[in-house]
Order: sequence, then C-alpha cells, then structure tokens
Amino acid sequence: MSKERLIYLPLGGAGEVGMNAYVYGYGPAGKERLILVDLGLTFPDMDTTPGVDLIMPDIAWLEARKHLLDAIVITHAHEDHVGALGYLWTKLRAPVFARDFTARIARLKMEEQGLDPMVVNTVAARPETVEAGPFAIQFVPVSHSLPEASALVIDSPAGRLVHTGDFKLDPTPGVGEPWDRAAWAAVGDEGVKTIVCDSTNVFSPHPGRSEASLPEAITALMQSAPGMVVGTTFASNVARVKTMAEAGRAAGRKVCLLGRAMQRMVAVAQESGVLGEFPATIPPEEAAGLSRDEVLLIVTGSQGERRAASAQLARGKYNGLELTAGDTFLFSSKTIPGNERGVLRVVNQFSALGVDVVSDETDKYHVSGHANRPDLDVFQELLKAPMLLPMHGEHRHLREHVRIARARGQASEIVTNGMMVDITGDTPKVIEHVESGRTYLDGSVLIGALDGVVRDRIRLALGGHVTVTVIVDENDEPLGEAWAELMGLPETGRSGAALIERIEAELTRLIEGAGRKLMRDDDKLNQTLRRAARQVCLEEIGKKPEVTVVVSRLLDE
Repeated sequence: MSKERLIYLPLGGAGEVGMNAYVYGYGPAGKERLILVDLGLTFPDMDTTPGVDLIMPDIAWLEARKHLLDAIVITHAHEDHVGALGYLWTKLRAPVFARDFTARIARLKMEEQGLDPMVVNTVAARPETVEAGPFAIQFVPVSHSLPEASALVIDSPAGRLVHTGDFKLDPTPGVGEPWDRAAWAAVGDEGVKTIVCDSTNVFSPHPGRSEASLPEAITALMQSAPGMVVGTTFASNVARVKTMAEAGRAAGRKVCLLGRAMQRMVAVAQESGVLGEFPATIPPEEAAGLSRDEVLLIVTGSQGERRAASAQLARGKYNGLELTAGDTFLFSSKTIPGNERGVLRVVNQFSALGVDVVSDETDKYHVSGHANRPDLDVFQELLKAPMLLPMHGEHRHLREHVRIARARGQASEIVTNGMMVDITGDTPKVIEHVESGRTYLDGSVLIGALDGVVRDRIRLALGGHVTVTVIVDENDEPLGEAWAELMGLPETGRSGAALIERIEAELTRLIEGAGRKLMRDDDKLNQTLRRAARQVCLEEIGKKPEVTVVVSRLLDE
C-alpha cells in the first residue's frame, strides 16, 4: 500500500461565504507538496470586529510549511478569492498563477503593498498546464459574474480533481466566456475522481437565469425614471456594469462611474480586451451640470460599505453629486448574508431623502453568479465523479450539498475550515484538524483574531472605561483624594448622584482606611481599586466597565 496520500484542507471559504483559501497536497504524510487555491478576504462588521478594516484567513499552518508550497493558484478576481494576496504573500512567497484578467488584478494587489507584481504569472486556458510539484493544473473557463473565471482541473498521482471555483451555467453571460457543455463533457470523459464544488445556491430550486435576461428590464426602468438614476453592483461584475451603462445610453442618459474600484475594474477589463465596446463615460463635474433625467451614475457599495460611493451619496454629497426626491437608486446585486444591516441602513437613508429604491428582492434586475440546484445536477452528470466535497457556502449549504451527493451515490463529507481530509481512497476521511482562525487588517497592521485587540475593543464598547488615579506619598500614605475619569458611561446612576462622584467617594474612603501594607503593594492596591470602581458602577448603572488604575508615588529626594 502506498504511503503517499492526497489531502484537501480548507483554511477559509468552507462553512462561510468569503475568505476562500484551499490547500491541496500530495506526498508522504506530513511532508506533502502543497498548492494553495485562492487567497481571499471578507469584510468586518461593527458588532463583532469593530475598527477592523479587512478579515483574512489565518495561514500559520501553511506558513510553517511554505518550503513545501509549490504554487498559489487564483481562480478569479473577486475580493473573496484574491483580495488577501498582497497582504499575505510575503508569508508564503510562492509563485502565483492566474488567467490574464485575474492576473492583472492580482498584480495591482501586489503593487498596492509595494511588492513585485511579476511573481504573478499569466496562464492561458486549458490545454495549457501549470506544473506545480506533483500537480498538473489546467484552467477551464466557466461563466460567473466577472470575466475569465475558471474552474481548475488538478491532476495528481492519486487521480484527477476538479475545483469548480465560483461558477454558473450561463450560455450568454455578456462579458466573459459562456458555459461550454462540450468542454466539460470532455473533462468528465477523461475521468474525474473528486469534485470540490461551489455550494452557494444549493437551495435554489430553479435553473439559473442568464445575464442576457436583464437588459430589457433595466433599460425600461431607466427610461421611465423621472430623475437621476443611480445603479450599484459589485465593481468586479463588469458584465452588469456594461449592462447598466448600455441601458442608460439606450434611455438617453450619460454614464458616470463613481468609486475607485469600479473605475479600476472597467479599466482593467478594457485593457485585457474582455469588455469590448463600453459606452463613453463623463466625469462627476460634467454630470453635476446636466439635467437630472440625463444622468446615470454607476457606483460602488452594493453591500452597504460605509466608505463606498453608495453610502456616501446616502449621507449627502459625493464628488459634488447628491440625490434628491424623485431620483431612483437601483441595487442590481444580491445582498451577501451578513451585510443586510449595512444595506438596509443605506436604503433607509435614501428613503429619507425621497429617493425611490429598487432593491434585489424582485430578482428582476439581478441574476446570481452561482449555479442553482438543477445546474449543479447538470455539472455532476457531466463529470461523473464518484466523490464530492462541497465548499464555498455556510454550514447549512455544505450539509445540504452532502445530502444531495450521497443520494446520487457519491461519497461525500462536510468539510469546514481546518479539517484536513484524505481523499486518496474511495471515500473522504478526516485525518486532522488544524488551526484555521482569522487574521485582521487593523489599520496598517496584521493581527490575529486571538491576540485580544478586538476582544478588548468590544469590551470597551460594551462596558465603557474608567481611569482611576491615586497619589501616594513617600510614607505610603494617600496624598489627597482619588479621582476618576469616565468614558462611554452615563453621568448619573440609580441613586441620582453623579457617577463620577460616587466612584471617587468610594475610592477615597477605601484608600483612607487602607493599611500601609496594602498601600505599599502596587499590584494589590491596583486590584482593590479596580474591583471597587467596578462594583460602584454595577450598583449604579448595572455595568462593569474596564478600569485602568494609575498609582503615582512620590519618592524621597
């Protein structure tokens, strides 16, 4: 029996939507040569990660084995697949491979962090092959919500894998390659051992709709809207951006792109040749001088991001432009789970301005970039793989996908972040669990989720903060009264007295009655004062804030 094994290990993207990072390895146990598929990020929220800018996978396990890592392979240019590359590449320093459009975006990510963009290698579609250790990798075009998305055919000594990436079955995607049934039938005929498959829309019971179904409805909306029209979608969905721009032009409107990410994506798509003809655009200052019914703004911020153009327009002006009563705002996008609150905030802000908001609830102006349940069935029938591992989905998606696969007769297993699975044989076997937490970009610094920084920030937000100061003279006697400073706490408590006065009175009583032994011991004094301040706050306002104690000592001269 061979001592070599084929392993699969998700570090992000399995059990969640976003932050994709998947490791494959082949070789002797513990010494496998490795490849990493995708290195993405996700976005924070004020409830669980206040102050954090971006969230990325914890790649400590992989970093410790970087000498075994032969390649980083990027399936497509969405942020949740390529967004962490510039931040984490220095921890891995492996060559990066992607198709042209994705490679251009990846190089920009590297340049933004002051890194060499030429570590990113451009690869053509199948049959071109990337040799990476024991693996031979081919990029097979799939349709998705941006250009040049690819599934990966990964050949290994233990058999062929197909890593689908994000995909749908769209014969008319507008921008990018259409679904090619014959190409995938050929892959299946060559023999596939395991499919690692997108699970995002496994609960959607109807076949997915094509991008080509949208232009008529979007054009009609823009023609009937009386004022300015603003449309938002993912910046990377250049097919949708083009659809909206062409609809605006057909409705007699001039097009203005707002948001750096939107402008950059369109520029890269034009440079790479995947976008084709795109309606002429005008700068914001020209748009501001036109009649409102002559303008279409296409903006970033479809997920309610606070700093994006949509949110800034909802709060007032952006680049000299503002929305008023009678204007229309179109969400030509689906809200990602977890972003509902941010999107709803923007919707309500526009509503307060008198703007008519057309959301994603109708599905009339948006189609998904992911395969629905019937489309997943078609894909499985073409590839005829005996094993399926679901990825790219919350736990409920993975569980449902496993249920469907097993009913079809495929060996399958729920594999979430940190679970290492041996897929050498006929059935997947969980063999190890590794640390697979999160890495935060906090300002300009990378910190671990368990470092305590965000935890302390949450505790401060929930409980407020008290600073206590005590001066002790050279004889270990208190010099004057204790005093306190409050932050994030109410001024008065249940007794009706000022909270700060209640705290200071109790602390002064405590130090005046304390013995010299306590006053001489900084640690015990600190602990005693902290406990007393928190107890007063608990009695007065029902909270135990964070307390910082400063003991200043006067020394003999």
